[in-house]
Amino acid sequence: MSGPSSVPLPTTEGAQVVVPAPGPGPGSWAGAASATLVDGVVWLAYRVRRPLGEGRGVAVVVARSDDGVAFETVGEVRREAFGAESFERPVVVRRPDGGWRLYLSCATPGSKHWWVEALDADRPQDLAAGRRTRVLPGSDVEGVKDPVVLVGDPATGRPWRMWLCVHPLDVPGHEDRMTTHHLTSDDGLDWRSDGPVLTPTPGTWDARGARVTAVLSADPLVVLYDGRASAEDNWHEVTGVAREVGLGSALVADPAGPAARSPWSDGALRYASAVPLPDGRTRFYVEAARPDGAHDLLTCVVG
Repeated sequence: MSGPSSVPLPTTEGAQVVVPAPGPGPGSWAGAASATLVDGVVWLAYRVRRPLGEGRGVAVVVARSDDGVAFETVGEVRREAFGAESFERPVVVRRPDGGWRLYLSCATPGSKHWWVEALDADRPQDLAAGRRTRVLPGSDVEGVKDPVVLVGDPATGRPWRMWLCVHPLDVPGHEDRMTTHHLTSDDGLDWRSDGPVLTPTPGTWDARGARVTAVLSADPLVVLYDGRASAEDNWHEVTGVAREVGLGSALVADPAGPAARSPWSDGALRYASAVPLPDGRTRFYVEAARPDGAHDLLTCVVG
């Protein structure tokens, strides 16, 4: 499936279930995944969530696969180990020195605040017990979560890059609003913010939130992002395309509107992660609504 300017897009048509929802009905979700291909192996990190009152984001799972579809769990991180009320999107990456890092999106108990933590280990299976660093604490006026990370290269001086979802906390009851900020780093732990690069567009399908979820191309920069029109659409985001129109400029959404959604239930098709394959195609992982309102983690290959 392709969309604006023929960019590859995730789809539910022909997609395979990688991880089914942990239970039936709305609020039971497997997804919010990130994936990376290293030496022919796909490494996946995803969040398991249960409905409100049953635990919300209870765990982050790290898994591996030789074919991108059938995964073997190698580690699990429980929210209790971080004093978090919930987990949201994790990111798994291989560091330039050969080690591994897992970024976690953590909810502060009893609040709308979020922060981002990192775990470092020599092997993916050791990440759950890895070295901890609180890399992005958020603040009294902002919660931060759901990063998208491109690993830097010290040999060439290319910095680490991050697109971070920021939730303003200034208006009680409206903390679900979201924008995307761009950050850079020399080591992936100490980050410098360039400020917002993708913001909601009033009166449109993404008026309530715009959250970058995947980088399709770094040069020129083309991304997928989650959007929604209202607070009532929270957790039901659909996917759009945005691109940088000039070097160092903000991202501009394609005017055609949402480019991918689920045909079922609330229509959610969100948290897309894109893995470029050696043959030029793209494997997507995406959290998508199924007919009963639960969300499965799906994969599809496009190109």
